[in-house]
Amino acid sequence: QVQLVESGGGLVQPGGSLRLSCAASGTIFSISTMGWYRQAPGKERELVARITSDYSTNYANSVKGRFTISRDNAKNTVYLQMNSLKPDDTAVYYCNLNRQYYNIWGQGTQVTVSS
Repeated sequence: QVQLVESGGGLVQPGGSLRLSCAASGTIFSISTMGWYRQAPGKERELVARITSDYSTNYANSVKGRFTISRDNAKNTVYLQMNSLKPDDTAVYYCNLNRQYYNIWGQGTQVTVSS
């Protein structure tokens, strides 16, 4: 059974930084694509960043140059470093694991960017 647990959200001022973490249980982490998604009130869930098992990455245009996704297979953990945060980044951020026969979501962590 694969489970994902996110942490690291919170309240931050515009221009500030946060690092989100997502720890996975189970044995398929290293061979899975990991993604961070977000959902703001009244909006659909959208992809923020994704990293494959061979460390290829892609980002939403809105976060390119500000956010960095990384993974540590030894710790079964994926990270999202968020810099230069803007009020428009306010959302619930979800971790996702995707692998053949698996599409797992975490419970989400709230990120609020406000002065």
